[in-house]
Amino acid sequence: MSGEARRVLVFGVVQGVGFRPFIHRLALRLGFRGWVKNVAGGVEIHLEAEAPADFQAFLRAVRAEKPPLAVVESLADEPAAFEEAPDFKIRKSTGGDGFVFISPDIAVCPECLADVADPENRRHGYPFTNCTDCGPRYTIVRALPYDRPSTTMAGFPMCAACSAEYHDPADRRYHAQPIACPDCGPVVRLRKAGSRTEVPGGIEAAAEFLRRGRIVAVKGLGGFHLMADPFNRKTIGRLRVIKERKTKPLALMALDMTAVRSIARVGAAEERLLRSPQRPIVLLRKKADIAGIAPYLNDIGVMLAYTPLHVRLLGGLKLVVATSSNPKDSPIMKEDGILLDVLCDFVLDHDRPIHMRADDSVLKAVTGGPLFARRARGYVPAPQRVPEALRSEGHILALGAELKDTVTIYKNGYTVTSQFLGDLDDYRNHRYFEETAAHLEKLFGVRPERVVSDLHPGFHTTRWAERLARRLGIPHDRVQHHHAHVLAVLLEHGIEPGRRVLGVAWDGFGYGADGAPWGGEFLLAGYEGFERYAHFEPVPLPGGDRAAKEPWRMALAYLCGLGTEKAAVSGILHGVPPRTVEAVRSMIERGTHSPLASSCGRLFDAVSALAGIAPLVTEFEAEAAMRLEAAASGVRVRSAYPFDVQGEGAPYRVSFKGLTAAILNDRKRKAPPGVIAAKFHAALARLIVEVAGRAREERGIETVVLSGGVFLNKILLEAAGRNLERSGFRVLRPVAYSPNDESISLGQAAYALARRRVEAVNRSG
Repeated sequence: MSGEARRVLVFGVVQGVGFRPFIHRLALRLGFRGWVKNVAGGVEIHLEAEAPADFQAFLRAVRAEKPPLAVVESLADEPAAFEEAPDFKIRKSTGGDGFVFISPDIAVCPECLADVADPENRRHGYPFTNCTDCGPRYTIVRALPYDRPSTTMAGFPMCAACSAEYHDPADRRYHAQPIACPDCGPVVRLRKAGSRTEVPGGIEAAAEFLRRGRIVAVKGLGGFHLMADPFNRKTIGRLRVIKERKTKPLALMALDMTAVRSIARVGAAEERLLRSPQRPIVLLRKKADIAGIAPYLNDIGVMLAYTPLHVRLLGGLKLVVATSSNPKDSPIMKEDGILLDVLCDFVLDHDRPIHMRADDSVLKAVTGGPLFARRARGYVPAPQRVPEALRSEGHILALGAELKDTVTIYKNGYTVTSQFLGDLDDYRNHRYFEETAAHLEKLFGVRPERVVSDLHPGFHTTRWAERLARRLGIPHDRVQHHHAHVLAVLLEHGIEPGRRVLGVAWDGFGYGADGAPWGGEFLLAGYEGFERYAHFEPVPLPGGDRAAKEPWRMALAYLCGLGTEKAAVSGILHGVPPRTVEAVRSMIERGTHSPLASSCGRLFDAVSALAGIAPLVTEFEAEAAMRLEAAASGVRVRSAYPFDVQGEGAPYRVSFKGLTAAILNDRKRKAPPGVIAAKFHAALARLIVEVAGRAREERGIETVVLSGGVFLNKILLEAAGRNLERSGFRVLRPVAYSPNDESISLGQAAYALARRRVEAVNRSG
């Protein structure tokens, strides 16, 4: 027998998504013989046919008909030796030094749900039913290539029936690595907290305990949820005590869209996100308030049940609280034990290990796509293509900042950013950070040749990078915080080197190039560097970090800048003891323990307090700002508060003295808090357009980047974007990533790539 043969290498998200079974079926349909296997660089295909053969038809079909979860980044083919293959087979995977991606965890598909619901199906009611189109991926994989022995399913030998499905090319579970059934797969176990004795009834008993007002810890894909009846006020009150969470919102899990619509307003964009295979928590407008779930806010976070276990549990409940099972400020728990017992009444556990923990993703639907508040399960570890001119050989590890941290790796023209890791000032989150960095390095075969951190010398990540650089003898780049925010957006949108944009980087805090706290920044920026074009006028942070916890302190700082009389101050800051107010006023006037900062986050705190919206002491970051946004929602105003852009040239300073005075006047006139909040948002949107206009006139800037945690504010983001586009600017913002500090590591990787590019040019020149 003679004929032609070609070798095809497919690179992208092609493991764990049913790609090899798809190739098998396609080859048989088009009359090709040969084989397919997972390799370290993706998927390798050997095609044979008698001459002449239309290999290009096969390649076109691969791109056009690939499985829904597959992403083909590149597809290359070349002549190969003819092996006289008798048929087409799926071969055993081979390893090596390459780079391949793995799919994120995917919600249960409709076909598997139908199996679970069918009394005649052998998987009827089975909570771990999955196929090549759905189920766990990232949270169970230990190494690549993605095969069952490399996952936490390695300890569950397939029964004869599952093995037959696994090896049948016509079956949708053909080479589904987490395949399982009641005879051979994981099992559920219910126990009472504090006891190792199993409670009969399993999932149905757990549902009954929830109905009775008990708190049940339920093991999902990326960790345990604490579940409770959202309508039982006593239970919710007890859950908040256990979680040490007084007012921070609690997420809900719903069985179906009917349950979602019973409590929230759902538009078409929100429904698409809710139903997507990623199944994130989506922030929705409340239809009616549920006491204790999301106090003082207009939105409520809801996700649809995303595993067969969740669907069974919610069958008679329809709606439950589903919040991460973690002690305050620590990572989500992935293993049963005594630490979990103190958080709940019962534990619904199972014996499929979670290798890599991951929280639920949280996002909003805004103009132009999703807006991530937290990017984790369902979206990680999706790859990000790097602009061609930035690509280079070698591996980079970027460590992020300190709060809302992530880790990013770079290899072979792509970055991969980790799931949300939390705040690293908690030692448990720091261990999670180290665990995740090690996992990404192992999973993708990364050996860091350059490490990147924030500019701040005191951050845990900076010190960790210093130690790593010394140990490995590699370069350590330090990147200014707000510059990294801007660069993350440039990288995501494929902007090539040599371009400059106006980066509007607004957040609570970032270590400035001058060592001072920054946070209200307008940067003329590119990969190569930045210029501070404009910034908020620095104001005192009375008490340092305490100013971020007690919004009234920031209100007092702005009032002191006006020279406001003591009587007026006491009228505004009611609830704060006069002696405390005077002590803080003295601190501000003398400049003791009151560093100057240009923080936009602290401006939001001040205005929230001035409007009478903020709590005296916040429980969680941006609480005062979120209440201010909620107050402004749906309020229409014809005017905006004044501001003053000062200076004869860059760097301009933005003063809010006029804004503060105008708010005082509105308070005297007893203007509703919502009106004050709306006029404030309108002022900031106008400010962005004014500074952008100057940058265009003076520097020829036509593109504006909006990033930083402040742009989680939907009202501000949409108003600023709309106004800029009307003025003829191109507007870029994070879409696949969060605007908050989760994106810092991605921007750091972009900076390191640019540095490497400059160094290469210098060496060659």
